[in-house]
Amino acid sequence: MDKKRGESTKMGGHGHGPPYKIPDHTKFSITGIPQLEELEKALKAKGLRDPWIRNEAWRYHPGFGSKWARANKALFRGLPLGLALALVTVGVSKMFGAKDEHGHH
Repeated sequence: MDKKRGESTKMGGHGHGPPYKIPDHTKFSITGIPQLEELEKALKAKGLRDPWIRNEAWRYHPGFGSKWARANKALFRGLPLGLALALVTVGVSKMFGAKDEHGHH
């Protein structure tokens, strides 16, 4: 199959654009984030500088949540649905008279 001029020949290209858009680095700033400002001051006191510190700014965005909020979301996301399905399963098995095979021990 012939490729058209300018069409991507790299793996996964499929003639489309990139599957994601990399955000502009100027959107992120550590001003107003006390933890990162404190880290920058501590590094400056030691004569160091971290040019990539702005890459951590997204972690402190209010929409991202705290560390505990993310953990709770990850651990308990499916709990209500799983509990409901377990109760439905037990109810259906009781309703159709599933016998307890281990009762004679």
